[in-house]
Amino acid sequence: MRTCRVGLVGAGGVAQRHARVLGGFADVELLGVTDVVPAAAAELAGAHGARTFDDVEELLAAGPDAVYVCVPPFAHGPAEEAVIAAGVPMFVEKPVAVDLATAERIADLVARRGLLTGVGHHWRYLPVVQQARELLAGRPVRMVSGAWWDKVPPVAWWSRRDRSGGPVVEQAAHVLDLVRTLVGEATEVTAYGNGTPPPVDGADIDSVTTAALRFAGGAVGTLTAACVLGWKHRAGVEILADGLALSLAEDSLVVRDADGERRFDADPDAARVAVDRAFVDAVRGVGDDVRVPYAEALGTQRLALAVADSARTGRTVRLDRPAAAPLATGVTVDA
Repeated sequence: MRTCRVGLVGAGGVAQRHARVLGGFADVELLGVTDVVPAAAAELAGAHGARTFDDVEELLAAGPDAVYVCVPPFAHGPAEEAVIAAGVPMFVEKPVAVDLATAERIADLVARRGLLTGVGHHWRYLPVVQQARELLAGRPVRMVSGAWWDKVPPVAWWSRRDRSGGPVVEQAAHVLDLVRTLVGEATEVTAYGNGTPPPVDGADIDSVTTAALRFAGGAVGTLTAACVLGWKHRAGVEILADGLALSLAEDSLVVRDADGERRFDADPDAARVAVDRAFVDAVRGVGDDVRVPYAEALGTQRLALAVADSARTGRTVRLDRPAAAPLATGVTVDA
């Protein structure tokens, strides 16, 4: 294939990051950008020598080889539907939607079309994640504890539940995806939010959330999420198996077993490059390392929304089948 021509839907911070990464690949041309804020699209396009398009349809008419959909959670749906209808390979930033119905509709369309997709759960490209999987091989996980303690990002939509889905869906989804990768599928979730929003105008999300989870393999676990700080304090998981303790974050893996404690450093920026490299290689037909296609990301979306729903209702949510199973809601809320 000739140079891979990529179109961007969205011109916010995540789209800017992907544009920088893609712009560093010799076999990629940034074809153009479209955004609901034309000035933002023009600025990003101008920084990379690309064109500005009025809408997704106009971008698709220019013939991209792939499209990156980098929009806020509440804006997912229409762009993906247009890209799928055009049969163009599609990369979607997480979370893939603000609700389950939209994500399942898109997953169904992707499956029917047989479309190549990727989703931005870049943590799966950290070598320490594979190292953790190898250490856990043959050892049943007994307990897992995930956490994301951070600040409120400086975008107006983030602190609105109907716009972002809340901290568990928008931020802690990375942690839940890592938990699914290392521990397996959750079958039951009971969560609580504190009912107090962060001190941001218009906020209606819980400032802290805690959840208890039960897994198909027998493990139990917890997830905590918070957006009350002025900095990113913690984001990662701790896992206990027989004779083994792991602590995994974007920048390191700490292992403790009978041989003592060992630390292995990781590079989150390299993982952000790797997720784009893998997708571009798959589009060009020279690689096959897309670790999170849309159907797999749907599993993480289901789990994140189960936690959010349980916190909102105060009821236990049972996932009637593995979170990664395609289509249908697959969840039951206890009365």
